Amino acid sequence: MNSNTSDRHGRRRSGPQRGPRGRTRRNPQHQLTRPPASQTPALEPTPCDLTPVAFASFGLDPRLLEGIRDLGWAETRSIQSAVIPLAVAGNDLIACAETGTGKTCAFVVPMLHKLLQSVGQRVEPAADGAAKKSLVLVLAPTRELAVQIEDEIHGLSYHTSVTSAAVYGGVDMGIQERALKAGVDIIVATPGRLMDHMRQQNADLSGIELLVLDEADRMMDMGFWPDVRRIISAMPANRQTLLFSATMPDDMVRMALEIVREPKYVQVGHRSMPAKSITHQAAIVPESGKLDWLIDRLRKPEGPVLVFSRTKIGAERLARKLAAAGIKCTALHADRTQDQRRIAVEGFRGGKYNVLVATDIAARGLDIDGIHTVINYELPDSPDAYVHRVGRTGRADEAGHAITLVSPDERHALANLEKSVGVRIE
Repeated sequence: MNSNTSDRHGRRRSGPQRGPRGRTRRNPQHQLTRPPASQTPALEPTPCDLTPVAFASFGLDPRLLEGIRDLGWAETRSIQSAVIPLAVAGNDLIACAETGTGKTCAFVVPMLHKLLQSVGQRVEPAADGAAKKSLVLVLAPTRELAVQIEDEIHGLSYHTSVTSAAVYGGVDMGIQERALKAGVDIIVATPGRLMDHMRQQNADLSGIELLVLDEADRMMDMGFWPDVRRIISAMPANRQTLLFSATMPDDMVRMALEIVREPKYVQVGHRSMPAKSITHQAAIVPESGKLDWLIDRLRKPEGPVLVFSRTKIGAERLARKLAAAGIKCTALHADRTQDQRRIAVEGFRGGKYNVLVATDIAARGLDIDGIHTVINYELPDSPDAYVHRVGRTGRADEAGHAITLVSPDERHALANLEKSVGVRIE
């Protein structure tokens, strides 16, 4: 939980007064009615100026600008230049940009500005003792991504009294329950754990004025979508909604149109393609020789290496075999406890481990600067999975490298992947 949430005695600061978005009665049945594919309007990109500009040029709240300066940010990146003015103006958005291009900042900055502007100055708790209601909800598919988003909120809001909490599974619900009942301004949550709190009546979403879906395409697959729909049905229908992703297949666009109102569509770079700063290679290796190839490659890595395995068991076994070969590595997958996952990520980020072996949980929930190479130990299951995996390297326009191990009988699958992603895999 953001350390701004309460003082040591548990007293809560009052939040912003609910604006008109929070007062309209919701109509979930109308809100979540999917238009037939034949009637789905095509998304036309909104003309945007992608030129880097000073954050101060947006007229942001001075307290927010101070947090931006503390983080060493002077100018925007393309997705931020495009999105921030549209979001501040209150538009619903569908934003698609390559991985590592600064999407988190693109929604956190306008989110905080709108919160600060809606109340002017923070004051002490309301005289009538009424409980605050949370005003912003950010949904993310993984614990790691939820934590990283909340960390960015915390850094940018350091000079404000905005409160936030990260809500995810694998940890005790008690602290999260207290934060939710206190009415923190911003909730950053994974859908499953938030649903747990809603069943126990810990979370009141009736005051939500702004909803953000990060990695929106993942949130709309069959594993998350039922819970996401239930969560959205508990919110006001006239909220502002922002959807962000690196990939946005056409069927996901149709689902996105269920939950937005006259959205602006922002596309930076090529839709569903990796960043141009990444080189792509394939190594044709017999299945029985992949481990030896990997060990030989990792004995003297040029920099931090992220290795992807399809399964949790496979990732665990591969990490153990690499460690037995003298390689400093650790594993990251959903069967590890939250503390084990935290230690693995921090150890990799801090240099204790040169290699992190992970499942696709890291393809969307890991933002670590300086990852030199991504290695696909097995071919990914889909083109979108490939885009998100390799997007862990080559971030912020830095050079990145992606290598995919391919057995001889997978050459045809490699050709199909190459065609679908739209890159040349040498």
